[in-house]
Amino acid sequence: MTTSSLVPPFTRETAIQKVRLAEDGWNSRDPQRVARAYTADCRWRNRAEFIVGTDQIVAFLTRKWNRELDYRLIKEIWAFEGNRIAVRFAYEWHDDSGQWFRSYGNENWEFAADGIMQARHASINDLPIAESERKFHWALGRRPDEHPSLTELGL
Repeated sequence: MTTSSLVPPFTRETAIQKVRLAEDGWNSRDPQRVARAYTADCRWRNRAEFIVGTDQIVAFLTRKWNRELDYRLIKEIWAFEGNRIAVRFAYEWHDDSGQWFRSYGNENWEFAADGIMQARHASINDLPIAESERKFHWALGRRPDEHPSLTELGL
């Protein structure tokens, strides 16, 4: 299944599937793979950055994952209706000095009729944490199905 095989209007089940597929894509840390989930003219607001189109998405994600090392992400559905999905998420990463962070945020997504995302609005806050406070310990890549969700982790 791909993110584009799930098209609006979303049901609870298809919205949850869409969220997990997005999480899996981002956990690949492959900018080209992630960019395929967005329309060629997709508009993003990511923190205070405004990004438009595939080239800017790929450049942004390349910068992001060059800075946010050992990135691991969990997304969880918050709400959905029609062609929109809202998610909350947390991800852990460290910088090149070894300082760990947990970044928390919310995203609002809007999809085109073909199931490709056409708008993404993200609000994110970073919390420095000690390595001993980390909660995301799976091998890099896709989060194992048995790993606790954000709710189960108390996040």
